[in-house]
This record gives sequence, structure tokens and C-alpha cells, in this order.
Amino acid sequence: MIGQKFEHYEIEEQLGKGGMGVVYRARDTRLGRSVALKVLPPELTGEEDRKTRFKQEAKAAAAVSHPAIAQIYDVGEGPEGFFIAMELVAGKTVKALIQARELDLLGAIEIAIQVAGGLQKAHEAGIVHRDIKPENVIVTPDGHAKILDFGLAKLFEAPKEGAPDGISHMETIAKTQAGFVLGTLRYMSPEQARGQAVDSRSDIFSLGIVIYEMVTGQLPFSGSNPLDTLHAIAFEETRPMTAMRPNLPPSLQRVVTRCLRKRAADRYPDAKDLAADLKMVQREVESGISSKAPLALRLQERWRTLQDRTLGEWLLPAAIAVVVLAIALSFFFARSGDRSEDGIGPGLVFTVIGGLLVWRRIRNRRVRLARRFTTKVKKMAEVRLVALDGMRFTLVADKAQAATYVRANAALDAVNGSMFFGDPFTLVVRDDVGAEDERALLSASGILYVREPPRLAAPR
Repeated sequence: MIGQKFEHYEIEEQLGKGGMGVVYRARDTRLGRSVALKVLPPELTGEEDRKTRFKQEAKAAAAVSHPAIAQIYDVGEGPEGFFIAMELVAGKTVKALIQARELDLLGAIEIAIQVAGGLQKAHEAGIVHRDIKPENVIVTPDGHAKILDFGLAKLFEAPKEGAPDGISHMETIAKTQAGFVLGTLRYMSPEQARGQAVDSRSDIFSLGIVIYEMVTGQLPFSGSNPLDTLHAIAFEETRPMTAMRPNLPPSLQRVVTRCLRKRAADRYPDAKDLAADLKMVQREVESGISSKAPLALRLQERWRTLQDRTLGEWLLPAAIAVVVLAIALSFFFARSGDRSEDGIGPGLVFTVIGGLLVWRRIRNRRVRLARRFTTKVKKMAEVRLVALDGMRFTLVADKAQAATYVRANAALDAVNGSMFFGDPFTLVVRDDVGAEDERALLSASGILYVREPPRLAAPR
């Protein structure tokens, strides 16, 4: 490729290579400047409708001008495929800075502020990046952050009518090409993981992950495989940053927590508000003054959590409260009212019976919820075994596809949403169970469902 031309771009050297294509340093012979030329693989640009949507997105992104956004100059096709010409940015990616441990707290916050500012400019123009991650942010030698690859994530978005079972194209890639997508997968928002439509708040979630990683050196959501990572993104809460770095200001923890809320409506409404809060944290760190969250803010957070509950989720605690009140009143009247000859009044009898009914209901709740989960997942044709060990479900499938994982965890999420005390259920999806492991599972207690083997037709 060295020395070849893509229209009026002459390739000089290869800068990097990844799943999204090969990046070259090229010379724009018309304007006499160096550019970064990314040549995209044919599998991403072979479909005409996908190529058309990408061109439209790239043109819109090219119209956005901001110091924190690497400018897109041109898109076109060459002898080796589709290409995009971008501003050539010198510096190190945030990923490289994290790995080299070259970021301090103030540096991480400053990068986050600059990226939030660039996102705000793009979002105002109706452009969503969809792939914010440390590899897509470069910090120049003079300390300026630049967001790369605006518009490229559009290639991953399948047409709505072509998405099978509501599963995103990204999830399908995660299943079939884990090594190619895993880096991106860990920075996806819950709505991306579920194959739902995304807006600017998806970028805010991804930026929250980047801030978390810059500050702690660890990812908030990570699994041993793409499916476990999808589960963590969609359903699991993060470990507080202050648990890993106790010296962090609580205000930064609150900012990142709001970015990483599962529901998009609970996150920052736009990147402008996020940047404003980050600047407040920056001033706090620079001044050396840190304080706990104000009581009013803590009460506000608690109230928001209660508001997230649906009507169905309020029914059980409301019913328990009514029964407890009835028991208390009955006990009061039993003490103050007439008693039978043996000293036991009707109110006391009602109190005992009501208490036993409530206790029985609470004691058997785990079993009922486990049965509810099993009823849902056993309808999936690929599921052949469901077991429960403590609060952990093990689901064995013939082949764990992305759809299997998402549907099973949706059922788990519904069951956990009905719990009001105690630890939630967890789930392990396995498709690598050999005959010996399966016999061990079947011999243990807690088997909730076993698929019957297919019956052979009787010989004639």
C-alpha cells in the first residue's frame, strides 16, 4: 500500500491496524498537508445501504468543528475499499496513558472535561459518536484531548427491520468475533447492549466508563467473555471508585455514578451539565478541599431510587404494611377488649394467624421467584437445564447465542425487580458443559428444569 494513491491521497506509512481497518499517514496532494487515512474493511462497507448511511453520518460529523474533535476531511472509495480522511493528531491515546500509568487525577478530570465539551458540540448537531472509548481519544503533547472516529460506529448499526429479535448488530459480532469487538463491547451503554435505539446519553454512559478507568485503572464492567460483559453492563452495579481509591473526592464518585445509571433518563440530560459538574470537581481537587455528600443530596438520591420503582414493585411492601398494621391494631384491641374465659381473645388469634401467613409468604418468596424465572427460560428451545445453588442460577444451553443471553437476563432482571430485601439472584449461562459436568449438575440438589430428550419413533 505504501506509495499507492487513494484519489488525491498518497500513502506514506502505516500507523496502525485494528478491527475497524488500517490507518495510514497520507499526503493530501491537493492541499499539501498530512492526513490520517483510515481504510475500512470490505465486510463493513460491502452493503450499499450501510455505506450510504455511513457517508451521510460522516458528512454530518465533518460539519462539527470543536477543539476536542478530530476533524473529518473527506470520505470516498479507493482500490482497496472505502476510506475516510481525518485530521492527523500527534500524541498518545488515553488507553496508552492508562496502561503506562501516566494519568493523575487532575489530568483525568481535564481530559473528561474536554471530551464532554466535544460531545456536547456534536450532540447539538444531532451526531452521536456511539463508540467512546480510551482508544478513540488522543491527548496531544500540549495536553489537548481529541475524539477520533466520529461516524464510524454508524457502520455497526443494522437497519431496524433487519435486527433479529431486537438484538443489535454489535451483539452478533460480539458472539461471532469476540476478539474483534471485546474492546468496544466493554464501553457500550445498556441500551446498546440490548439492541435498542441510542441517543446522546449513550455517549455519556460510555464517557463515564472511560472516567472510571482513567481514575482507577480498572473497568467497571468486565466479564470473562462477551456475554458476561453484556450482563454486567445491562444489570450489574459498579464497585464504587472510592472503594479502590479512598482518597477520591465523593463528588467525583457522584458524577460517575450518575453517568453510569442503567436508565438513560437517570443520567445527565446532556454533556454540558456533565462538563459543569466535572469542573466543580476539578476546582475541589485543586483547592484540596473535599467533603462528604450534603444531606440534601443524599436524600435526593434516595428519593430518586424510590421513584424508579414501578407500581407492581410497590404492591408487596404495601400489602405487608397493611397486614402489619392490622396485626398491631388487633393486638391492641386484644389487650384492651374483652377476653374469653381462657384469656385468649379473638384479636390475639387474628394476630397469630396473620403473622403466620406473612411469615409463610416471606419464607417461600425465594422459591416462587425461582419458579417464575424457570418458567420463562425453559420456553427457550436451546435451554436444556436450569439449576439453582443458593442465589445463583446455572442455565445450560445447547448454544449460548447473544439472544439467549439477553432473554435469560431479561427474565432474571424481572425476577430481581420483585425482590425488596436480601441479595439478588445471579446467573451463569453455559454452553460448554460436557457429559461429566452435566452428570454432576444433575446429581446435585437444586435442579429446577431438565429438558426431556427427543423421543425416537417406534420401529415399524
